[in-house]
Amino acid sequence: MHIEPGIVHGAKMVLAYGTAAAAAGYSLKLIGDELKTRSVPSFVARSALATAAVLVFFEVLPHFPVGVSEVHFILGTTLLLILGIAPAAVGLAAGLLIQGLFFAPTDMPMYFVNITTLLVPLFAIGAMARKMLPQDVAYVDLTYTDVLKLSAAYQGGVVAWVAFWALYGQGAGAETFASVGSFGLAYMMVVLIEPLIDLAVLAAAKSMKGLRHSALVTTRLHNAA
Repeated sequence: MHIEPGIVHGAKMVLAYGTAAAAAGYSLKLIGDELKTRSVPSFVARSALATAAVLVFFEVLPHFPVGVSEVHFILGTTLLLILGIAPAAVGLAAGLLIQGLFFAPTDMPMYFVNITTLLVPLFAIGAMARKMLPQDVAYVDLTYTDVLKLSAAYQGGVVAWVAFWALYGQGAGAETFASVGSFGLAYMMVVLIEPLIDLAVLAAAKSMKGLRHSALVTTRLHNAA
């Protein structure tokens, strides 16, 4: 989901700096909340796992440019359900940074645009998980419908932010609308496939009873709220 370099540029990047700073600030709040209930080693380990996973998602899994951005299997919902929202946020930010520094340096000028696009939808589905999912059900027991809601919301948020940045940076011209439209249509594939991946990962986690009290997963994975 890397918005192409040059889509937002010049003075317009100030907004990206602001939204990224706000996302960073909220991430720090989430980290603080996390450390009230889990140990520092647990948080660090899960954040490292999330970072490694994001690098695999971005560099190894299929991805291709479409319109104003690239279509990726970001699997933000998977990261949240398995590792927790704070480690997921750290993993997305760190993974994107490492990828830009070492694998795709041409993407670095758009880092603040891209990190906003990844993190704000994550925060949204974190709120959904707290308020809309059945609180007496562990994540490993969620239904396809539950997971689809989260995944569709996350991917919809990503597409919405990509559309916003494209229109903000390039203006509301016919070419911009066409590029955004082609990107949105391509992402429908991701919306359909990612919930199945999420459920497969949750099913694997459910079979691993040793993870119930593991420091390497979020507490909610095997335990109801």
